[in-house]
Amino acid sequence: MRKTLYIIGLSTLVFSCTSQKNTNKNIYRTKTAVSQPKTAVNSDSQEKIKPQVTKEHGVEFFTANIADITKNDNTASYGSIVSAKPAGYKVVKTHFPAIAQNFRQKYLILHYTVLPDDKSVQVLTQQSVSAHYLVNNLGDNEIYQLVDENKRSYHAGISAWRADKNLNDTSIGIEIVNMGYTADATGAKTFQPFSDEQIKKVAALAKDIVTRYQIPATNVLAHSDIAPTRKQDPGPLFPWKKLYDEYQIGMWYDEAAKQTLLTTAQTDISTKYNDAAFIYTIQMALQKFGYALDSSGKWDDATKKTIEALQYHFRPQNYNGIMDAETWAILQALNQKYPTK
Repeated sequence: MRKTLYIIGLSTLVFSCTSQKNTNKNIYRTKTAVSQPKTAVNSDSQEKIKPQVTKEHGVEFFTANIADITKNDNTASYGSIVSAKPAGYKVVKTHFPAIAQNFRQKYLILHYTVLPDDKSVQVLTQQSVSAHYLVNNLGDNEIYQLVDENKRSYHAGISAWRADKNLNDTSIGIEIVNMGYTADATGAKTFQPFSDEQIKKVAALAKDIVTRYQIPATNVLAHSDIAPTRKQDPGPLFPWKKLYDEYQIGMWYDEAAKQTLLTTAQTDISTKYNDAAFIYTIQMALQKFGYALDSSGKWDDATKKTIEALQYHFRPQNYNGIMDAETWAILQALNQKYPTK
């Protein structure tokens, strides 16, 4: 009996020590995390700068953005707050907002409607396609909002860019009234221009959106970029370089880098153009930049349309879908400037 009690007592002691050891271990980790001066300072700083939730007409708002633009994944909520209303309980904002959150809005996608103003409004509000904003061509100062930015609009369809797919989930869509293009008997496309008033509207709207949501340059895209095998909008006459130069919106390559790469690109095109290995290299470079494309080692239709989409955006002087030396140099310069993270 004494031996049994001894064994039980010893077991209890071992269990107690083990439990105490684990408990101490957990407490030690917690103390270490909390006691780090840098973490404590950041936490205090963030608590101090948080403005209060405001309320207007029964709707709560929080309009501060404490995002870290280098991460694009640490963003305080912005705008109106949607909250649960559990029966018999009160939801409070005592500890609102947590910093471990991000925006749904990671991308800004630009389109054209291929319809006149009145039909564009009708289709985008009454049918199974929509956009968050519609920029008319009436020469006024109005921009139509059609969908709440916090909601998904149906503008991107089957789409992909870099590691992301189904971009309706993570994007804001802007439609621009424009009749698109006409094609001749050979299939050559002639695109319709945008008015200066429209471009000013688009630039102001895009600047506001990318600033509020801290959307990186690599995520400001054409519909043709995210769906190159089936879409052409907003086409080669949309002034991407103007937006880049004058409003700091979106991507553009460095001219000096392009010129440096041009000589080698000319040699590649003239000596390797039909080599499967070279075509594969081109396809891999298109994938690296962001386009969804299978590597076949052939100048297939998907590759041609993807090259055409690249040209719409970055080489609008020639959008025939053929990889020439300048397009090849531009693609390499873009990959140098905007590497995949």
